[in-house]
Amino acid sequence: MNELLERFVRYVKVETTAVEDTTDYPSSSGQLELGRMLVAELEELGLVDISQDPKSGVVMGTLPGNAGKGPAIAWLAHMDTSPEACGKNVKPIIHKKYNGKDIVLPGDKSKVIRVAEIEELAALKGKTLITSDGTTLLGADDKAGVATIMTALAHLQANRRIKHGPIRAVFTCDEEVGRGCDKINIKKINARAAYTLDGSGAGELENETFSADLATVTITGVNIHPGLATGKLVNAIRLTGLFLERLPWHRLAPETTGGRDGFMHPYVIEGGVPEVKLRIILRSFVTAELKDQAKMLRAAAASVMTEFPKAKIEVKISKQYRNMFEHLSKEPRAVALAEKAYRAAGVNPRYEAIRGGTDGSRLSEMGLPTPNLSVGMHNFHSELEFACLEEMESAVKMLIELAKLWGKEKK
Repeated sequence: MNELLERFVRYVKVETTAVEDTTDYPSSSGQLELGRMLVAELEELGLVDISQDPKSGVVMGTLPGNAGKGPAIAWLAHMDTSPEACGKNVKPIIHKKYNGKDIVLPGDKSKVIRVAEIEELAALKGKTLITSDGTTLLGADDKAGVATIMTALAHLQANRRIKHGPIRAVFTCDEEVGRGCDKINIKKINARAAYTLDGSGAGELENETFSADLATVTITGVNIHPGLATGKLVNAIRLTGLFLERLPWHRLAPETTGGRDGFMHPYVIEGGVPEVKLRIILRSFVTAELKDQAKMLRAAAASVMTEFPKAKIEVKISKQYRNMFEHLSKEPRAVALAEKAYRAAGVNPRYEAIRGGTDGSRLSEMGLPTPNLSVGMHNFHSELEFACLEEMESAVKMLIELAKLWGKEKK
């Protein structure tokens, strides 16, 4: 565990915050810096075909197989961290033998990780937890995944009696802003199945995600000096309020849904009297339901335009990702062997459907079946993020068992 912890602490200290509103790829220079660090460490481990793509920053390396001509698999983690909280000057704090009580973060004592608010926290009493000091996020999402993969590769190299097939390590950029697979070449990865190490508590085996679209709604009014506005002004801000009111938020908002319910979620609004733009994410486990949600948006738009004929409301739908469950059946071993590997590592697997997406959603749709595995990160995207070292260690053990199981398979 010491090696795993040292790697994790080293990685989270590199600022790799993704930037949403940019065309640069990767969106931040810190991702390139961490990538260079990983390239050097992969070289030190003795992997082959190591590269950091000069345009995308994606890092790849191969651990050659030693178990005949079995199929290759890939392990993936993303190097960027969420832009929803600061990721600069991360100061990781190690809480050994966690006492089961609320954790007050010393850099900002108003930031408290509370047992009453985090269901899984009480069960981690006695474990080693890692937090930030409260002024930044920790970056366990997804540097816990990066550290887990690197530690598993190091273990396999140090214990060559363990038989396994070829393993591709892939470290991607900009997952947190929805561009994690934009520069991925699955032909270059050349694997039968892949696994993203980007999940929460021990034993989670995520084989299903939302399907997702993005709605961009442009509401155009008629602007004029308010002193001359009688019978002429059409205020796009007021129309935006009417448009939002006419959507069924009582049953299709993230704050009113759970489990397998889908939702529509407006998360960006910008503009003024002449024009307002909204961004609304559409989510459902049933891909066909995204069309129904789009119809609701267009119906609300039509209703407002009927009432205000001088207004114009345009609804544009962009595809984002699809439920990985629809594609994992192309290679049933991807999930079946992951379940066996968890059990072999002494962990009871729990199938989970993610109310969100991962790079595995896109990769599976692209033809590389990719379920998501847990790495012991919790409360991510906030200053209250934390990781459990023992759960990260379980993830390392699981990867080693997974490598052994795939090493016995035929192509």
